[in-house]
Amino acid sequence: MPDARDLGHPRTVQVWDPLVRAFHWLLVSSVATAWFSAHPWEALHYWAGMTAAALIFLRLIWGVVGTRYARLGQFVRSPRAVLAYLNDIATGREARYLGHNPAGGAMVVALIITLGATALTGWLMTTDAYWGVKWMQTLHDLIAHVLLVLVGVHLAGVFLASVRHRENLVAAMIRGRKRAPAPGDLD
Repeated sequence: MPDARDLGHPRTVQVWDPLVRAFHWLLVSSVATAWFSAHPWEALHYWAGMTAAALIFLRLIWGVVGTRYARLGQFVRSPRAVLAYLNDIATGREARYLGHNPAGGAMVVALIITLGATALTGWLMTTDAYWGVKWMQTLHDLIAHVLLVLVGVHLAGVFLASVRHRENLVAAMIRGRKRAPAPGDLD
């Protein structure tokens, strides 16, 4: 029986569980807060960074024990698969995935690693060993700027996939539901 929210709309299926969705939007909030509070409000910046680190830790655990589409094994693909998918995007013949596509999965991994490195270098700057050490500050700032570039690429990928597959991925990350798979779609 279709979900009442789906009446009059194409059939949808649950993909993103509540923990994945909460993680995503809390991480967006933490990163934005950390970015905009970097110099004017150092205590807020620190706690936003530590919140992001805790969220990443929780997401990694959920990536092992969580629901089907939350599991790392569901979306972490080989470099060859990612490159093949990027080639398919360039030629306009990429498949629609119900979960993360190979490029999206690679972006999740890149964002988690970069966020982790940003949080780690930020924390290290609070320790006696690295307090006031200029190169650590420079490294932290550099990684944070790489993170900002990755966020931009992530948003561009979400926009492209939304347009190409006629599916609002932002809404899917809010509601957790995506259009049911059609012939040719992949899991």
